[in-house]
Amino acid sequence: MEWSDIRIFLAIARAGSLGGAARAIGQTQPTMGRRLRALEQALGQTLFQRTSDGFVLTAEGAAVFAHAERMEEEALAFARQLSGRGRELDGMLRVSSSDWFGVHMLTPVIAGFIRAHPRVAVELVTDARLFSLARREADLVFRIRAFDEADVVQRKLMRMEYALYAAPGVAPPRAGGGEGHALLTLDTGFADLPDVAWMRRLLPAARVAFGSNSREAQARLCAAGAGLAVLPCLLAERVGGLRAVDLGEPAPGRDVWVGYHRDLRRQGRLRAFLDAAFEQLGDGGAPPGADPAADRSAHPSAPPSTPPAG
Repeated sequence: MEWSDIRIFLAIARAGSLGGAARAIGQTQPTMGRRLRALEQALGQTLFQRTSDGFVLTAEGAAVFAHAERMEEEALAFARQLSGRGRELDGMLRVSSSDWFGVHMLTPVIAGFIRAHPRVAVELVTDARLFSLARREADLVFRIRAFDEADVVQRKLMRMEYALYAAPGVAPPRAGGGEGHALLTLDTGFADLPDVAWMRRLLPAARVAFGSNSREAQARLCAAGAGLAVLPCLLAERVGGLRAVDLGEPAPGRDVWVGYHRDLRRQGRLRAFLDAAFEQLGDGGAPPGADPAADRSAHPSAPPSTPPAG
């Protein structure tokens, strides 16, 4: 194996395509493909599945990825030492969350982090689907349910309260009824979430007018007077133009968890980002700078079909 091939492997794993990896490290796409084949032949393993959505790590590739990242960390530290930059952080950090949480909660954290660590590139991926930490689809995942995957280290970041909201001109509904009211809710894939069930239970006669996996879309439509929506209070405050509706029973709140693969628990840029996130957002998790051994590891199990922080 050659270190240059390991760098190419890491670039492909992070970009998910030969073209994206080639642009990231300044090589041609044919060169990337040729060096990847050479590495796979040297290892005697297939490292990626070639799918219509791009290159996806195999189980063997995921195992190689963990070692390759540690090699990269040492190579970067070596280069920093020689150039006199000491402990300056650099490299790529991929963060995943729901759309609204990424836009409204994480971007201020990312802005400060980039200013403090200009050599670290942060990639924020907002999506309703779960990203696999084991397959390195993301380095850090923020979501509203504790992790059950094997080898995932997690912390509770914060508590989020929810409430029913309407535009100022919308007449408030009556608990136990809801006739004549439109509901803006999550799509059918998330119908079992506590806040969705709570709204349907308290407003059984209301009709569902809109469904989406985007809380941001629900909030914008709600502010435009299209109907009622259960929203995270933090999101409602940031969107503005909304008033809370009291049905006599509070909407269920949710905890936000952050998780990462245990192989990354001593990665400098990841731990620095965690410190920044807990400093700005945390209200009950481990304090910034906590020892990795104090983090809570998830128990092996099939991952639940739960959206990221939302």
